[in-house]
Amino acid sequence: MLESNLSPTDPPFPRGGGHRLNDRPAEARTAVIELRVRNHPGTMSHITGLFARRGFNLEAIACAPVGDGRESCVLLLLAEEPRLDQVERQLAKLYDVLAVHHRPDVPADYFQHLIPARIDDSERKAQP
Repeated sequence: MLESNLSPTDPPFPRGGGHRLNDRPAEARTAVIELRVRNHPGTMSHITGLFARRGFNLEAIACAPVGDGRESCVLLLLAEEPRLDQVERQLAKLYDVLAVHHRPDVPADYFQHLIPARIDDSERKAQP
């Protein structure tokens, strides 16, 4: 049996090593990548699998169909790393990925605006 020095309450490290999210410095830089992809089952699995195999942590994912629904636009938020260019090139090689664009014009807090604001219990009881 393997022994661990982590307590049961400690969050696990990612499989390939890495860091706990809470240990990341507040000033850590992030990058937003926009993908145009074919919209069919398995596409998201192929994309996220590429990041998992390389030990990258995706901080946020937003996806929406484009046009008639045969394609989707995927926005990925991830930590800015020296290997980011290599991952972008590898994404472009995936069959389901039609285009890859680095989006420095999209702020990292863009993803926070997509999440509905939390309603505390007092407000929830006041609603009809």
